[in-house]
Amino acid sequence: MKAQLLVMSTPDGPFTILAQDGVVLASGWTAEPGELTGQIHPELRPGDVEAVTDLGSISRAVEAFYAGDPAPAMTVPVRQKSGPFRSHAWDVLRTVRPGSPVTYTEYAVLSGNPKAVRAAASACAFNAAALFVPCHRVIRTDGSLGGFRWGLAIKESLLAREATESLLAREAG
Repeated sequence: MKAQLLVMSTPDGPFTILAQDGVVLASGWTAEPGELTGQIHPELRPGDVEAVTDLGSISRAVEAFYAGDPAPAMTVPVRQKSGPFRSHAWDVLRTVRPGSPVTYTEYAVLSGNPKAVRAAASACAFNAAALFVPCHRVIRTDGSLGGFRWGLAIKESLLAREATESLLAREAG
């Protein structure tokens, strides 16, 4: 099945999306599609990929995020495949409020297994759909950033952007 590939310019650098039938398979801050295809579960990996200039609502969600509205990115359909805990944990990540990062321990609790801190961290590490499944919203218990496949500078930028928007929303509301 053919997938669509889009590379968008963002303030954090090129952001590439691999999607199929309006569903994100993988995304991240790279201009190299090969960095994404290896993250896709073999059963979901597309055979053919075509470059496109727009992905409709997916593109608009990325633009909205960088314009200060992270909500649309959480409604973009995503397809990833893994075991039950990791799949559930990815769904849970999409409910973490922008501007309110959680620790890996809190993420494990939210995911239904307080003792599964390493499994929660693994869900972040194996998340192929960066931004749409916001693993950047998970930090260490001591408040440090922890890891991020796309680099700590990008994670810090994303968190700062969301914190600013969250503060503005609270002041307006």
